[in-house]
Amino acid sequence: MKDLFEKTTKFTRAKEAMEMGVYPFFQPLEDSDATTAIFRGKRVVMIGSNNYLGLTTHPKVKQAAMEAVERFGTSCTGSRFLNGTLQFHLDLDRRLAEFVGKEAAIVFSTGYQTNVGTISALVGREDFAILDKDDHASIVDGCFLARGMNQAEMKRFSHNDPESLEHVLSKLPPDAGKLVIVDGVYSMGGDIAPLPELVEIAKRHGARIMVDDAHSIGVLANGHGTAAHFGLTDEVDLIMGTFSKSLASIGGFIAGDADVIHYIQHHARSFAFSASLPASNAAAVLAALDIIESEPEHVQRLWDNAEYMRAGFKKLGYDTGNSNTPVIPIYIRDDYRTVLAWHALIEEGVYTNPVVSPGVPPKSSLLRTSYMATHTKEHLDHALKAFETVGHNLDLIPADASL
Repeated sequence: MKDLFEKTTKFTRAKEAMEMGVYPFFQPLEDSDATTAIFRGKRVVMIGSNNYLGLTTHPKVKQAAMEAVERFGTSCTGSRFLNGTLQFHLDLDRRLAEFVGKEAAIVFSTGYQTNVGTISALVGREDFAILDKDDHASIVDGCFLARGMNQAEMKRFSHNDPESLEHVLSKLPPDAGKLVIVDGVYSMGGDIAPLPELVEIAKRHGARIMVDDAHSIGVLANGHGTAAHFGLTDEVDLIMGTFSKSLASIGGFIAGDADVIHYIQHHARSFAFSASLPASNAAAVLAALDIIESEPEHVQRLWDNAEYMRAGFKKLGYDTGNSNTPVIPIYIRDDYRTVLAWHALIEEGVYTNPVVSPGVPPKSSLLRTSYMATHTKEHLDHALKAFETVGHNLDLIPADASL
């Protein structure tokens, strides 16, 4: 007789890394001011955060959240359908729609729930979801739910490859419902989707297009996202975003035509059966939006810092792939050496995110680095010097490479 739990005793990879003292996951930060943190008793420069604009510590954002807690407490204790809708939520729905240039939007409690709920609500029987192979796991899971609930089908095309999308769409029934889903900025590679080409192909085949702007809101087009970056706001059907990056909170939203959003809010299970976003989180997002719109210098500083680091890594001889955003991967392409490099960088006072298979394909392991508007030049220079030292010690860069 098979024991369901048998697999748990056979999973030893993580325990082996723990015994070696190089396990990099679920490690607690003892303190943090966003740009730096205390990790294992040591202050480190934080270049492993999605806090692109550094707004989690902005006085206006913190004050807005605290005032909301004082007024409404810590939770709404119910879904938006019932007792969980506050005026904060309606204000945020409207504000986000305006911010991304759409008729309507609704706020979910997490970004993951936004993708899962939106996709499973819209993609039904005899419909197709067509995904970039590098799309976020929440998009894939939304398609799995649509397949299980609705018998929808999922197809995938090669990463950022318009010809591959053309090939996939050309094989589908012309009268089928089709939703093409891409990330605006890819969270590991830091590259931007070639949206003009993808939109043109999707429209030609009668497909709708949805863009996950989790890593684009607050980053591209003065913070307004990928569609705005390419001047395609009216051509993109659905824009999804999250609050846990530039918007200094937690949650997510989907924006589009009013009828489509109305349908999603009545059919998305992850929306209907989840408690709504606490007032403090909604208030923080509203404050962050105010700052992005009134203080554009934050976005400019973010890009200045990203380009400074990109140039430094290039000078040292690191492989940063096709990144052209503030997400800059350092490809090491060996799982063990990637974890060793992460550990060595901690010793040099720099925190990065090690990403190994199955998080990335085999031989694509990397250190994910990302930058904030609030990083100082001293922070960045410290990080580059640490990468120079570790790169030489572990033979990751040419012997004669220097800053």
